Amino acid sequence: MPLQQPATRPADAEMAGPFPPDLHDVRHLWLKAGLLLLWALVSFGATYFARDLQVLVVGGWPLGYWIAAQGAVLVFIAIVVAYGWAMNHFERQDQQQREAFELSAPPAEDRAHG
Repeated sequence: MPLQQPATRPADAEMAGPFPPDLHDVRHLWLKAGLLLLWALVSFGATYFARDLQVLVVGGWPLGYWIAAQGAVLVFIAIVVAYGWAMNHFERQDQQQREAFELSAPPAEDRAHG
């Protein structure tokens, strides 16, 4: 049985994996980590203290009920909206940087060949 050669890795950075490399940018990783931490704090932390918040009443219902039943869901929706807004902001920044780079690069006919 002949030995198989290992698959060669593509030279193009965009073909290196299922996601474009810019999704692994430090800005994106910090954003994801922060939002994930917020989700964990709200999902687990707020519900852990929900019994202590039963003494506060909002709209005829204990505050602990509101946090456990509605608060975590509303915060999750806010996290999704914040993530979408931040990603659009990052994409606009990246596009502006690409356009600035293209404007500063010499025209193709002025570049050295070879």
